[in-house]
Amino acid sequence: MKFLNHLEEWLIASLMGAATLVTFFAVLHRYLSGFDIPVVQDAMLKMNTSWAQELTIYMFVWMAKFGAAYGVRTGIHVGVDVLINKLSPTRRNQFVILGLLAGALFTGIVGTLGGSFVWEIAHTDQTSADLEIPMWWVYLAIPLGSYLMCFRFLQVCWTFIKTGELPKHDHAHVEGLEEEVKA
Repeated sequence: MKFLNHLEEWLIASLMGAATLVTFFAVLHRYLSGFDIPVVQDAMLKMNTSWAQELTIYMFVWMAKFGAAYGVRTGIHVGVDVLINKLSPTRRNQFVILGLLAGALFTGIVGTLGGSFVWEIAHTDQTSADLEIPMWWVYLAIPLGSYLMCFRFLQVCWTFIKTGELPKHDHAHVEGLEEEVKA
């Protein structure tokens, strides 16, 4: 499980970093192309960065799908649990399990429908406008991210059934920084 956790985090961080670099490069290119400096302007005008926006959008789509699964695993999704917390512990636990299983069912259905869509589009010659990559590569984020999210819902549900604990994100905690112990 540690490998999957690290892969998920690495993928999200890499996509975020790459999208930032691509966007920075495209903005820098656009900015430098406007300067009337013969060598710089000539070099910039020869470069074609029309692909940068499309690539950034696709990276954000993948980042969002895998980020949603990460959110389920770590408990950072926003939840409205005011009414649930007013119930008796037994009823609360039943509703929490129902909610987690409903999330798993929904994301499983989205993953299956997304997989069917990817299968159909993979048998066409459809490519993206600027990058000219097969569109099924782009849409593959839907079944992969949805199935991962479904797995995370089931994982959280199983842990909740065994321990009664839900993942909770502490906004005050910064990983890697330890508090000083005062003597």
